[in-house]
Amino acid sequence: MSVQESTFHGFANPVDPSPAELRAWAYQPDSVPLASMPPDWDLLVAGDHLVTTLFELAMDPACPARRFALHCLYIYAADGIRTNFRAHPKRRFRKLVEQAERAGDELMHTWAHNSRVLLARPDLFVYHDWCEGGLVRENRRIG
Repeated sequence: MSVQESTFHGFANPVDPSPAELRAWAYQPDSVPLASMPPDWDLLVAGDHLVTTLFELAMDPACPARRFALHCLYIYAADGIRTNFRAHPKRRFRKLVEQAERAGDELMHTWAHNSRVLLARPDLFVYHDWCEGGLVRENRRIG
C-alpha cells in the first residue's frame, strides 16, 4: 500500500512533523486542514529536517499539497540566501536547485530560476513573494 492509499490520522506533533507524517498529509491534506495548523506552520516545516521531503512533494505533479511544498521551498531558499547560508547548507540548496533544473517541470524550473536570481541579487527579496506565497500563486520569474 502506498502512502497515497493509506489513511492519514494526524501529526504526533504538528510543530515538528516527521517526514513520513508530512508525506502522508500531503497526499490527504484535507484530513488536517492548514487552517487548523499552528501559526506560521509553513515557516516551521521549511527547514533542513524536512526539505528533502518537501522537495519530493513539490516535484510530484500529482501531490495535492504540491503548491504548499513549493511555497516551503521558496521560504527555504530565501532563508538560506538571506542569512548567507548560516540557516541552511549552501551545498544542499545548490543540489536541490540543480535537481529541479534537471528533472523538474515548469513550476520547479521557475523555483530554480528564481532561487538563482535571488542568490545573485539578494536585493530582489520581497517578503510577500518568497514567504507569503506570492511567487507560487503567480508562477512568475523574477529578475
